[in-house]
Amino acid sequence: YIETVQVNDIPWHRLTTTYGRATDFPEALDVLWNMESIETVDAAGEALELNIEHQSTLWHATPFAMIFLLRIFKKAQEASAHNAVAQYLAEQLVELFTVIAECIRDGLMLEHADPLPNFEDMLNEEYLWSEEYDEDEDVLRFDDLFFSFYYYSLQILLLAIPLLDTSDEGEAKLLGLISANRSV
Repeated sequence: YIETVQVNDIPWHRLTTTYGRATDFPEALDVLWNMESIETVDAAGEALELNIEHQSTLWHATPFAMIFLLRIFKKAQEASAHNAVAQYLAEQLVELFTVIAECIRDGLMLEHADPLPNFEDMLNEEYLWSEEYDEDEDVLRFDDLFFSFYYYSLQILLLAIPLLDTSDEGEAKLLGLISANRSV
């Protein structure tokens, strides 16, 4: 699933974020994929970062965004030797992945339900937010699902291990955090 899912396969408008729903994620991910300028990458990256993590809390949209951020990271690394925007983006993504890994580490210390059996189970109708906001109904969806945000975000980070350069201080720190969380 992680290798084959496409941005358009995700019902972003029904996934929670820090400040609402992930409706604008496809556009921001596209800006990052294209790596046209540091300014556009910064704006799109900041919008995603603010909405996938807040005060060590990960959201329903986080693991899905992480799938595409990992693909973008790989592309940025491949282009970084000849593209300053790609190099900048790769460095920024290492910082974001480090924050996510720290959130996972903190989340693992809390009592939690088991993760859902499969990544894509988080897209089952019973877990998606309603088409039209209904606070009472939507909050109930969160309890059984919450730990899956952390667990499946970690599964994405584990896929980043072969891409990390241990001679780079930031990447080495990220590798250490991912490896410490690996036993989930």
